[in-house]
Amino acid sequence: MSHIRATVATDPDAKWVFVADPLNTHKSASLVECLAELCGIKDALGEKGKSGILENMASRADFLQCSDHRIRFVYTPKHCSWLNQIEIWFGILSRRLLKRGSFPSKEVLNARILSFIEFFNVTLAKPFRWTYIGKPLLV
Repeated sequence: MSHIRATVATDPDAKWVFVADPLNTHKSASLVECLAELCGIKDALGEKGKSGILENMASRADFLQCSDHRIRFVYTPKHCSWLNQIEIWFGILSRRLLKRGSFPSKEVLNARILSFIEFFNVTLAKPFRWTYIGKPLLV
């Protein structure tokens, strides 16, 4: 929740939309409680596993996606792999540049990241292979 709180704190009165994959941690009771607090929602949330908004993942997801809220979540489809590609890219950046790096300032870090991106695009980049063939998922 610290990431959500820190992000919202950069502009506390703005409307926020967070894009996430449909992983169960992105529909947690603690996330619902955090969003309710940040949005000033005083309604009873219920009890996890028993009642109300906190009852189950579906009820929590409905609450988190509500467009009436100043802060809300949008979930990518289960078959959507573009977010995975972003995670792969950040993994590459982390392993090849950040993991053992030492950066005396934000400006140096920024310059090194931009330099790495330029190097990567020239020497290592290749298109990610899209493997989803468009068949609907059975639920």
